[in-house]
Amino acid sequence: MAESIKHSKAVRRYGVRYGRRNRDKVAKLEVEQRKKHPCPNCNYPAVSRVSLGIWECRKCHTKFTSRAYTVGKTATVAE
Repeated sequence: MAESIKHSKAVRRYGVRYGRRNRDKVAKLEVEQRKKHPCPNCNYPAVSRVSLGIWECRKCHTKFTSRAYTVGKTATVAE
């Protein structure tokens, strides 16, 4: 009998398609993308992504550009 694997809710929308490793990579990127990042202006963790590469702080309302999935330099996906 197969082991039961607990998947992230974000990955469930793919079902059994695209392979496990690809779904795991997407899940890691989406968790990184959706978490609250510290603002480079006020250093308060309230930065969220507006669109691809555009970020906005919800406290000081600063809009700025950065990487696609994260504000900092750590946008790597380890296998």
